[in-house]
Amino acid sequence: MLKLPTSQIELRSVLKFLGLVLLLGAIGMYVAFQARFLITGPQIVLDFEPATQQNERMIRLTGSAYNITHLWLNDRQIFTDEEGYFDEALVLENGYTITTLRAKDRYGRETRVVRSFVYTPASIIKSNS
Repeated sequence: MLKLPTSQIELRSVLKFLGLVLLLGAIGMYVAFQARFLITGPQIVLDFEPATQQNERMIRLTGSAYNITHLWLNDRQIFTDEEGYFDEALVLENGYTITTLRAKDRYGRETRVVRSFVYTPASIIKSNS
């Protein structure tokens, strides 16, 4: 039977241990990378931020929603395309209007984007001038 020196056995054990640690570390980093969407929760991003003061009765809210299962505009469900993009028209009331975009993910977490608008008809602006 061939006997290996103890220094070679220790080196082999250390290399196996380091390889195992590196493999487990790589698996852990991969799991954490894939779980980033679970950690961040639902997200709503508006492409264009409409001005608060409006002279037009109808405005458009466009943007993207990520990591969601449901999306609502003022408690009315709206839908996104395959990439998560939405484009919705909003009719403003006379005076002050508060708009809420709400998204929910499959774990029940919610996020909200609240914007307020003030509609002043162009006829009122012209008569005051």
